[in-house]
Amino acid sequence: MDQATLNKLLTVGVQNGASDIHFRPGDPPIYRVNGVLRPLKMEKLHPDHTRQVALHIISDPLTKSQIDSVQEYDTSYGLPGVARFRVNVYRQRGTLACILRIIPDEIPTIDGLGLPQVLKTIADNDRGLVLVTGATGSGKSSTLAAMIDHINRTENLHILTLEDPIEFIHKNIKSSISQREIGQDTENFAIALRSALRQDPDVILVGEMRDMEMIDIALKAAETGKLVFSTVHTTDASRTLNRLISVFPAEEQAMVRMRLADNLRATISQRLLPKTDGKGRTLALEIMVQTPSVEQYIREDRINELKEVIEKGQDMFGMQSFDQHLSQLYREGQISLETAQSATTSPEDLHRLLESE
Repeated sequence: MDQATLNKLLTVGVQNGASDIHFRPGDPPIYRVNGVLRPLKMEKLHPDHTRQVALHIISDPLTKSQIDSVQEYDTSYGLPGVARFRVNVYRQRGTLACILRIIPDEIPTIDGLGLPQVLKTIADNDRGLVLVTGATGSGKSSTLAAMIDHINRTENLHILTLEDPIEFIHKNIKSSISQREIGQDTENFAIALRSALRQDPDVILVGEMRDMEMIDIALKAAETGKLVFSTVHTTDASRTLNRLISVFPAEEQAMVRMRLADNLRATISQRLLPKTDGKGRTLALEIMVQTPSVEQYIREDRINELKEVIEKGQDMFGMQSFDQHLSQLYREGQISLETAQSATTSPEDLHRLLESE
């Protein structure tokens, strides 16, 4: 496959609303549209085709020269005026395959994504830890980009992002933004995050909380007055906190719980759900912001009871549980009852919320 053909397939994918594009031997190119895989009506790809795709995408000369020994490789690829792509090249059954996630050229905004206004308030914090959580493909990167964009438009700060790879390209508006890519600009997340504390940032975005070392450094950054954004592959606030605490040795977990109580500013958990009209997906959100009650529950190891605090904080603090948002989306006709029931955290609580309206 030549580069012109590759670029045309990518362009058509963007124009047709694909979120991901698959190149794998034995299948034609596949677009994921609204969460559904849609094979193109083309000939099946051969191993030589996908090898050529990988060579077109990979820019690093050393990796290109070792293409036949690559087992997995993360990078990015850009088509000016079309989109950027987050790319994973991997080997399966001895052959190379490539998955490209589409990243729009335009930086998303909180208003443009239809996100709750409380996310602007969360982004306005001057220090602390903000976590966006959810499964792969739930829109975490877009939400983070929108919050960084809000800061960039409203504050004169130094924003430092650590990404693998860089996704949205931010331009300085009011803030000064430094974007570092793992592998190209720094060796790994832990080293980059440790070095970040010496690079005079006001805001740090780190792609993912991957291990105990990164969690510890991120908390230290928040404790020293930085606003730290990151992601965790968890489904809600309680599971997020339990995951962060559980990676530490048992004898350290009580102290980590105290540090989180002091420094956590918000968790934003996301799920993408099919719309009733079949035209796209809508975002269901759980939002927890720091309040005295939230801090108390974390300190007292009552993390599994946080849902009741979140539900009670809807009117005053802009918090909402998944079930509260699911019931709202159902009442607005955006999702079906079946979708709401399949996505609920608690069927009983969802039924109670629907009955109370």
